[in-house]
Amino acid sequence: MPAVIVVGAGNAAFAAAVAAAEQGARVTMLERAPEDEAGGNTRFTAGAMRFAYRGVDDLRRLMPNLTDEEVARTDFGAYPEERFFEDMGRVTDYRTDPDLCELLVRRSRDTLLWMGEKGIAFNPIWGRQAFLVDGRFTFWGGLTVEASGGGPGLVTGWTTIASRMGIDIRYGARALALIADDDGVKGVRVRQDGRTREQLADAVVLAAGGFEANVEWRTRYLGPGWDTAKVRGARFNTGDGLRMALEIGAMAAGQWSGCHAVGWERNAPEFGDLAVGDGFQKHSYPFGVMLNANGERFVDEGADFRNYTYAKYGRVILAQPGQFAWQIFDAKVRRLLRDEYRIRQVTKVTADTIEALVEKLEGVDAARALETIRTFNAAVRTDVPFDPNVKDGRRAEGVSPPKSNWANPLDQPPFEAYAVTCGITFTFGGLRIDRRAQVLDQDQAPIPGLYAAGEMVGGLFYDNYPGGSGLTSGAVFGRIAGASAGGPR
Repeated sequence: MPAVIVVGAGNAAFAAAVAAAEQGARVTMLERAPEDEAGGNTRFTAGAMRFAYRGVDDLRRLMPNLTDEEVARTDFGAYPEERFFEDMGRVTDYRTDPDLCELLVRRSRDTLLWMGEKGIAFNPIWGRQAFLVDGRFTFWGGLTVEASGGGPGLVTGWTTIASRMGIDIRYGARALALIADDDGVKGVRVRQDGRTREQLADAVVLAAGGFEANVEWRTRYLGPGWDTAKVRGARFNTGDGLRMALEIGAMAAGQWSGCHAVGWERNAPEFGDLAVGDGFQKHSYPFGVMLNANGERFVDEGADFRNYTYAKYGRVILAQPGQFAWQIFDAKVRRLLRDEYRIRQVTKVTADTIEALVEKLEGVDAARALETIRTFNAAVRTDVPFDPNVKDGRRAEGVSPPKSNWANPLDQPPFEAYAVTCGITFTFGGLRIDRRAQVLDQDQAPIPGLYAAGEMVGGLFYDNYPGGSGLTSGAVFGRIAGASAGGPR
């Protein structure tokens, strides 16, 4: 019976551990965090997973509890592989690695079905990916499904499955270094309960996340200003897995200067708060305007569906004066705002007039902000119908930047504004792997006994990513890595 060590205990790590155990391997998971903080970034997500599906029949296979009545009142559409490929290419400016992209897309459906067979439950994302228009829900942006219970539910589900399969999960166990020689990787040096020891294995799967929680590495690789970015997720993702692999000659790959970063509550804590989870995000900006400290708009809020812009707009907010912005909405769109706008931990101002509102925007040139909003209001094509379920072409013309869709004049009180800054989710730089998820050395030869998955895979995402593809990538490559590590040599 081969012994496999999996470093990490998030979605990718659990997929690897379960897949290795399916091959008959004896699996040990080393989780740096204590049990009450375990789960990596997975635990902080909303649990959305993008996958290719041909229609409602595929969805019903994944979600057998979907009722006839729910199907009758919902347009789930289809998300064929061709659209997934198109989205991956378009949002990464066609820099995504072709082999990795093909594995992600082609195996996305089977991987989610495999997760379902193992015991992970899924639900439609009613509240965040479909709006009720004329009595009918329409899903948009290619994203339809989330793990039941969100990220915390996904971690709990995986933990139950792993325990049932006899997988040994060790919490508070920090992997320090790989044990390796000319014949490959033989195990891990680990520190737990104040003691350092060596644990040998036939193969090691690294699924320990990126370096987003390492302030020194953020500044080194992402650049000036990133030392002050908020970290959306786990405080333990400091790049240990990447460092260990690079130390034994692994090849770096992907965009080490890039990351997934979003608009995040301006006064959120330094790291993610499990009590709030994903609630600090602020993703309804397509239905309002964003102003910086100079009182100016700086992005096309309606350039595309939120799924295809939110992961890159955090970087844009970080580049603004003072590294913050205000999102502004009026009463017409309040019903469309996501639940995250209604949490207690939010920096919010309200007013009955735009003139009064801009005076309350802390740190903003109020006079310029008022001028910007008046100019924007006059530029909106009100002759084009507003429809939140499609790219409606209701635009603001003659302003810079333009607003391409979902433009509405800010003219119906009460008015609301929310302060946001940059929240970094995960880094895009990682390790080069082959189609078996085996890590390659600097001569691009496989390193015997070493595999990687999740955020540690470099080359999939550049500057941006399609929403929900991160968890899917973790599951797809985790499953491949585990099967490879636990299978015959």
